[in-house]
Amino acid sequence: MKHRKPPKTFILDTNVILHDSTCIHQFKDNNIVIPITVIEEIDHFKRGSQVINLNAREFARTLDSLTGSALFDGGISLGKGKGKVKIAITKGISDEIRHIFREDTHDHRILSTAFETQKQLANKGVAILVSKDVNLRMKAKAIGILAEDYTTDRISLEELYSGKETVENFDDNLLTQIYQPPFQIPAQKVLKADKGEVHPNKYYVIRNANRSVLAYMDNEKKTVEKIDKNYTYGIKPRNAEQTFAVHALINNHIPLVTITGKAGTGKTLLALASALFVKKEYRQIFVARPVIPLSNKDIGFLPGDVDSKLAPYMQPLWDNLKVIQDQFPDNDKHHLQITQMIKDEKLIVEPLSYIRGRSLQRIYFIVDEAQNLTPHEIKTIITRVGEGTKIVFTGDIYQIDHPYLDSQSNGLSYLIETFKGQKLYAHVNLEKGERSELAELASNLL
Repeated sequence: MKHRKPPKTFILDTNVILHDSTCIHQFKDNNIVIPITVIEEIDHFKRGSQVINLNAREFARTLDSLTGSALFDGGISLGKGKGKVKIAITKGISDEIRHIFREDTHDHRILSTAFETQKQLANKGVAILVSKDVNLRMKAKAIGILAEDYTTDRISLEELYSGKETVENFDDNLLTQIYQPPFQIPAQKVLKADKGEVHPNKYYVIRNANRSVLAYMDNEKKTVEKIDKNYTYGIKPRNAEQTFAVHALINNHIPLVTITGKAGTGKTLLALASALFVKKEYRQIFVARPVIPLSNKDIGFLPGDVDSKLAPYMQPLWDNLKVIQDQFPDNDKHHLQITQMIKDEKLIVEPLSYIRGRSLQRIYFIVDEAQNLTPHEIKTIITRVGEGTKIVFTGDIYQIDHPYLDSQSNGLSYLIETFKGQKLYAHVNLEKGERSELAELASNLL
């Protein structure tokens, strides 16, 4: 008869709870210990309108619903098939931890709780510290405590959906047919040759020795249709992926679009130009990005009022708008229209936290630098989208500024993986930099 292994005991850091307020339900039948220091830190985050503030309040309500003194003693069961959750009350930092890490900080108190939990378990189980702070994980490992990142929402980048497929050696008669009205062929003809994943709104480069075509899977008509490179508000796609991106961005049958790619691939520029191209179909254009200060410093250390503090983070968006505006002479109606839209608040560029409280009915909503959002933040934004709104997330999943996210755990990667195959969604990964030859070389080499 096999003996069941004792459950593991996970000690949670504050950043895990702020990342996912439902985290205590993600550990199956294992036990959870929450240091009292974490409860103190959560209390400091309860006020505010950011997602981390919402998560702090939600988690506090969850704990409050677990009534009983057992929460501070042996722990309370989280339900059938689940482990127990316990709040650990400790008296400061243990001597062993204090001898190594002399400062009395929240991190060291959490580390001390993990150390004490490990001692109490002895050989009856395993204690594991769960933190999104790599430095705290290293400190834990240095003193013999197992430590892990919170990986529930991590995505395998090797299998991340690219949104397109290249089909080689395709039947020349069919390729000839797609060049003639109605510029389409039955989808099953392409699907047979598609060696990748078959998803709605997928894009194709179909070719043989004689010719090639850029095409799109229309889920409603069950056809693959030819698409062309077209100007959108003065901006013309320079490669196949940019052509695919523009098609998705101006297609009002696709309310959710993600565009990824390294710096200089044209993500933000194409999104802005496409929004201006279809502006008549929407009440307003909102353009936003999360404010993630460099070196993890709060914006409070910057001089000036709130507007001057936030201006550096919004400037790249204004720069892209200027590029589009400069495609036209100063007296051209397209040039003047952008200025008038900004004046009339038909085109709004603001930090993401400012836009969250607005009504999102018939809005073309662009969220730039979306790789700096958590999966829960992405969910919060999408679930607020109203009727007639199109939402576009752009970003580089390899360029993360958030201190507790990486290329596998950020919200943009999670969104791509979760939404692939949905009829309301399209994704395009831009591969080639178009800013300049030097910028492309620097992006590849440095």
